[in-house]
Amino acid sequence: MPHDPYRALYLHLPFCVRRCGYCDFATSAVPGDAPEIDAYVEDLCLQLRRKAKEGELGALETVYVGGGTPSHIGLARLSMLLYTLSLSMHLTPEVECTMEANPESLTERMVRDVWALGVNRLSIGVQSFDDEVLAVLGRAHSADDARRAIEAAHTRFENVSVDLMCGIPGQSAGSFEASVREAAALGAAHVSVYPLAIEAHTPFDAAVLAGELEEPDDDVEAAHMEIAARVLAEAGYERYEVASYARPGFACRHNIAYWTGAPYLGLGRSAATMTQNAERRMRVQDGQVTDDLDARGMAAEDLMLGMRMTCGVSDEQVEAAAVLLPGAPAALAELEGEGLVEHAGGRWRPTDRGWLCGNELYGRLFDLA
Repeated sequence: MPHDPYRALYLHLPFCVRRCGYCDFATSAVPGDAPEIDAYVEDLCLQLRRKAKEGELGALETVYVGGGTPSHIGLARLSMLLYTLSLSMHLTPEVECTMEANPESLTERMVRDVWALGVNRLSIGVQSFDDEVLAVLGRAHSADDARRAIEAAHTRFENVSVDLMCGIPGQSAGSFEASVREAAALGAAHVSVYPLAIEAHTPFDAAVLAGELEEPDDDVEAAHMEIAARVLAEAGYERYEVASYARPGFACRHNIAYWTGAPYLGLGRSAATMTQNAERRMRVQDGQVTDDLDARGMAAEDLMLGMRMTCGVSDEQVEAAAVLLPGAPAALAELEGEGLVEHAGGRWRPTDRGWLCGNELYGRLFDLA
């Protein structure tokens, strides 16, 4: 089908120094010199050149190099990939280009070189500044490694994001709060906070089933998320999405593209692509269609995704959706009565309670279709 131009590009590098016990992403632990990494990166470069020739990369506003651990594949391969990217699209400073990195493999030299090749945002997987918590997670770095990595990142980058996790077995509220405070004190422009989820068929799942690991407690996770909201608001960050906080001007545009229904292209193993036009939205992963929505489904999904963000959805968007989904205004009024959303200044926004009961809020809106 003819589709709207892609506005976001995701490149997946599925390699890590080791797999964390909680991870269910399409990644594998391979040594940094493994020949399979070379073959994979060469193929990714070919795919980029092909998409450029087909005219699919001309309207991109954001690029995200994720994984796995992109910094694990080393500078030579990253340089080849980023150089191909810069030849394949207009990688101007206006394009937000993020690269994920882990502390154990991010060096000052890598920071310098990826900056020179067009990356302008680094996202560092710290998870915690508490060595005991890092040991529970099975991370390959220490708290000191994380501090050094953030310091190295700041030699070139103003836009440095730090990922933290909460609700980890054995992680006290005090330990989590100290990590949030440290991320702010180290000058992160953006902080993401993810509650630990036990995914099926992971080592953590097996440990929980065997009684060797406590299952994460919803109440503890909610309390931790509240700590993050309080500490980061006091430090001058704005919460713009359920799990994301940014200093003014540093909200992640790539994340926002996902939550606002912008078409995106995913290249690499298990990367998802979303194509759409006025009538249809499709998501494809590894050649399989995972989502196929008609105009009604799109309108409902856009309302649902909008409720992940602090700004919510505008009255105009609700009116437009109501043409296809006559029940939308009544559903929002009901959700307001239950304290899950609020209406002010011409917008419907999620409340804190709405975020804590996210499955109910998102489910009710998606069910409109």
